[in-house]
Amino acid sequence: MSEATPDIASSAAAPRPLWQGRTVALLGILLVAANLRTAVAALSPIFAEIRVEFPVSSVGVGLLGMLPPVCFALFGLLAPAFTRRVSLEAVLLIALGVMLAGHLLRATAGSFVMLAVGSAVTFAGMGVGNVLLPPLVKRYFPDRIGLVTALYATVMSVSTLLPPLVAVPVADAAGWHVSVGMWALVSVLAIVPWLRILITHRPAHPAHDVEVEGTDHSMARRIWRSGLAWAMAVVFAVSSLNAYAMFAWLPQLVHDVAGTPPAEAGALLSIYAGMGIPAGLLVPLLAARMKNVSLLIYAGVAFFIAGYAGLVFAPATATWLWVAFAGLGPLLFPLSLVLINVRTRTHAGSVALSGFTQGLGYTLGALGPLVVGILHQTTGGWTVPLVVLTATALAAAAAGAVVARPVPLEDR
Repeated sequence: MSEATPDIASSAAAPRPLWQGRTVALLGILLVAANLRTAVAALSPIFAEIRVEFPVSSVGVGLLGMLPPVCFALFGLLAPAFTRRVSLEAVLLIALGVMLAGHLLRATAGSFVMLAVGSAVTFAGMGVGNVLLPPLVKRYFPDRIGLVTALYATVMSVSTLLPPLVAVPVADAAGWHVSVGMWALVSVLAIVPWLRILITHRPAHPAHDVEVEGTDHSMARRIWRSGLAWAMAVVFAVSSLNAYAMFAWLPQLVHDVAGTPPAEAGALLSIYAGMGIPAGLLVPLLAARMKNVSLLIYAGVAFFIAGYAGLVFAPATATWLWVAFAGLGPLLFPLSLVLINVRTRTHAGSVALSGFTQGLGYTLGALGPLVVGILHQTTGGWTVPLVVLTATALAAAAAGAVVARPVPLEDR
């Protein structure tokens, strides 16, 4: 198939209308984004209902909590290899099918083992989808990278907030199997546009669209020697590690340091998660236009430091403000997504950088809840864990100087 991937020069060309000849691709990207967090957020609110049917120990809950970042890391690193024989679109379609199968396994699980297996299958598909979305944005929307990244990052944030809100009511009305399995419908919806793209080889009108194509994989081998790739992985890892640590421990943390009641602690966790919506909307748009993106990295680090400092020195005063500041720190996540495309010229480079950044980033992110838990148990308090999290944020500031250099991966 023809090589139709644009380079940075063409990416900087005057943008054409977002919907012009690319409607199916845009819908496909947004629907995939809607699938990438639902299975993560839909399970924990209904453990009480699940335990009525079969036992789920605290160790089991911890195992399920570690599965998402572990699977995201493993399959993030493997995703570029999956594209060696087939196109990005074909691999994504297979990943969506895997997600669908995982949802159905979870919905029909009659034991903890089957629930865990179904969850692992679902998260494996999501790990591949995480990596492939940025290069697909670069392929179909090289002139709208910031905007489309902002749209799909926001959809991902909404798909994180929505499942916990509806999981318990649906489980009460129709059972936990339905509550877990209903997200399979979102996977089915996402399959439709990508199936059409693969069948027709074009998402819409042939005068405007990018053909489905293969990719050059020599970049995947060279990526391990790239300073930019390692710096990107550090920035992504800081966001992932801090976010997973806070999702696991924030309710207990604010209860212990500020005397926050359980219901209010849950609301504070929603505030933390909700900060991802404005960050997802604004940060990619800013990053695509700014000459010095290190300012955004330093802003994320400053938000982390301000939030953690408030929780250490004045936890009972304006607790919601410190939580909101800490929740703005992971603006490094949507920033990393858009930089995967801004710092590459080709979709081969984008695939390689996406897999490396997210694979290593999620590997370190999986350690966040464990490290914070060990430090809390060892010290009996939350000051040391928060200081350590602050130190990890400073690592992103150091990596920012490398990431800020406006030199594409292929030229380094």
